[in-house]
Amino acid sequence: MEVGEMPGPVPNREADLARPRERKGSDVQPVTRGIARPTKVPNADRSWHPIAKRLWDSLKTSGQADFYQDSDWALAFSLCEDLSYYKKAGKRSGQMLQTIYSAFERLLVAEGDRRRVRIELHEPEPEVQSAAVLAIADYKKDLGLAK
Repeated sequence: MEVGEMPGPVPNREADLARPRERKGSDVQPVTRGIARPTKVPNADRSWHPIAKRLWDSLKTSGQADFYQDSDWALAFSLCEDLSYYKKAGKRSGQMLQTIYSAFERLLVAEGDRRRVRIELHEPEPEVQSAAVLAIADYKKDLGLAK
């Protein structure tokens, strides 16, 4: 089991709980923090199977990509290469596919994988304009100055 991975079924989303989770017990290790560095996302290989390309493109636009570093992108690239090879192969191994999918779990590709390590992606909060800005806009509209 990976460090920080929670055993058992996928936990409920935090918003679905009656009260927030609390960390209990003294066996919970403190989080060691590092510095996130800027990353450069490589381009997909043009020869990849269409499914591997689609997965790669979806990784670049998914919320968990905010956490990815260069090593994560390198692992994802390697896994998409393996997935492409698997999809193009005439004879396929179920064990190979299971191994590829298990490796994608480490990249927190699916929502259940993220929830197991207590990462939830939320919709961005809508921008709220102040009452003063709205009042000025209404005033301009009433005077016929608004565009």
